[in-house]
Amino acid sequence: MKSENSPQKRATMVSSSVATVLVFVKLIIGVASGSVAVLASAIDSLLDMAVSLFNFFAIKKSEEEPDDMYQYGKGKIQAIAAVIEGTVITISGIYIMYVAFKKLNEGTITTLLTPSIFAMLFSIIVTYFLVQYLLKTAKETDSIVIKADALHYKTDLWSNAAVLVALGLVSLTGLDSIDAIFGLGIGIYIIYSAYEIIVDGIEILLDRALDGETVAKIGEIISGHPEVTSYHWLKTRTDGNANFVEFHMVLRPNMLLLEAHRIADEVEDKIMLLEPNKKWIITPHFDPYDDEEVNDAMLHGKPLVELEKVSH
Repeated sequence: MKSENSPQKRATMVSSSVATVLVFVKLIIGVASGSVAVLASAIDSLLDMAVSLFNFFAIKKSEEEPDDMYQYGKGKIQAIAAVIEGTVITISGIYIMYVAFKKLNEGTITTLLTPSIFAMLFSIIVTYFLVQYLLKTAKETDSIVIKADALHYKTDLWSNAAVLVALGLVSLTGLDSIDAIFGLGIGIYIIYSAYEIIVDGIEILLDRALDGETVAKIGEIISGHPEVTSYHWLKTRTDGNANFVEFHMVLRPNMLLLEAHRIADEVEDKIMLLEPNKKWIITPHFDPYDDEEVNDAMLHGKPLVELEKVSH
């Protein structure tokens, strides 16, 4: 089992702590000033805090070793967490848009502009350093949850900048509708940013293959081994924690099993070097001849008689 202080866990703890601080700062200023943009940002930070805490427990669960009940591990919990995070972000965006429309309709006035501006400057500086830290951790671990968190806070960085611009324009022009218009734009941007997070999570849950470049490199490694005649049925997927690869490789019919395993080990070692920081679960199958057509027939549920025709 991974260390209790794994990089993914540390990242979620840091992001949760930062979000907590930002919630208190923005919420106090947002409620006191009546700024929709600041209040929208506070609500977003509150959701950030909840999502980061959820992500911590999702990562903790996903890092548990496989057992008799979950023999492939619980890595897909991270994908579920990403879908939930994207959904929560979408809901927050919709709520922000609702508040913005309400302010445009009611025409409420924004006060305490100077404290609001300083609060957003503080938020931008803190969020910038958090994003850099999360991006570094995401690159090191290739965790979909940390990638989602990094994307989320990067979105916050731009939305905070938009809030700052809105407050500056309200201060200069006295037009409170600018605050609501910017709040509306932030809501739309937040919903847009959530789309990628949700799609990534769903694709992992649906066992999407690894990216085309990686799959092509895997194929080159298998076929490039001098003792492999050919290969077929290469299938790949990821659960967020580990990459799963399985394939059939054709070897000499009279080859010893010991030799076949040596070849498989050599192929697997090269595949693992494609992403050294990633966990790989590789399952090779040894064939004395190319039985791809038979396998395809079985996959499509053809009757035994037809299978015999294919094999001959």
